[in-house]
Amino acid sequence: MTAAAKGERLDRMLAEHANLSRSRLKTLILGGAVTIGNRTIRDPSHRVNAGDAIAVTVPPDEPAEPAPEEIPLNILYEDEALILIDKPKGLVVHPAAGNRSGTLVNALIAHCGASLSGIGGVKRPGIVHRLDKDTTGVMVVAKTDRAHRRLSAQFADHGRTGPLARAYLAFVWGVPDRPRGTIDAPLDRHPKARDKQAVRAGGRNAITHWELLEKYNGLDGKPVASLLSCRLETGRTHQIRVHLAHIGHPLLGDDTYGPGFKTKAALLHPGARQALEALGRQALHAHILAFEHPVTGAQLSFKSGLPDDLKRLRQSLAEPATERRR
Repeated sequence: MTAAAKGERLDRMLAEHANLSRSRLKTLILGGAVTIGNRTIRDPSHRVNAGDAIAVTVPPDEPAEPAPEEIPLNILYEDEALILIDKPKGLVVHPAAGNRSGTLVNALIAHCGASLSGIGGVKRPGIVHRLDKDTTGVMVVAKTDRAHRRLSAQFADHGRTGPLARAYLAFVWGVPDRPRGTIDAPLDRHPKARDKQAVRAGGRNAITHWELLEKYNGLDGKPVASLLSCRLETGRTHQIRVHLAHIGHPLLGDDTYGPGFKTKAALLHPGARQALEALGRQALHAHILAFEHPVTGAQLSFKSGLPDDLKRLRQSLAEPATERRR
């Protein structure tokens, strides 16, 4: 580093000497890709000194399109137009920043092979709806452009005039004061946390219908949690999670939208407390998906039973005195 550069900001100095934009260099610095001597510098505003030996490690470009990966899938149904899977927890649906591989899309590209037609001109499955990384349950994916367009139209209608139906099983804190209800509250990006959603005036219309299925008592014999069936009339990001938290009944295990309810675990019986600790995710499962086949017009309906971790949670919650509706 020359004496003339002494005292300059690291990102500005590099932008003058490297064939990279200042914003790209800032990203590299924050990501730990820049060293001065043997020290990794993560502050773009770091002031350089004369004689500094600066090294920038530029990672190879990410591939433009998802690559096939052999990832086991639990396939419920498959034909030339579509594929139904029972998604496990921990599986990201689509590649994105921080999750460029190991996703459902990578797995589907490998599984479908030559049978996969171009979606948008590229050989990749057509994602028409998503489940959060740690939400389990049934999903449909299009394998052709035609199927993608027609399935997308059904999901856009949300079953208002067509046959689409989606039902989720949700284990929540507390018990609603009535057997069923509707949450009609607009959603938008959280004003302070960009990875979260929030109920906000002027946001996008969002409607969730719920029904109480089971009540679970705690150590004191009073209801502490319940199982709800939720049906979506709209499909916003994190809709069920945000809506249930909004009415005071966040999902068990949801650290994003129900962190204030962690202390309620002390009210659970020991077995239920252990099952919740082992769960490590929000207790939400996509239970039922029904729709019209995009090619044949046949009415299809698929059901996914609770995965083992939610089965254990349900059983442990229900072992003490439990009031059930079914």
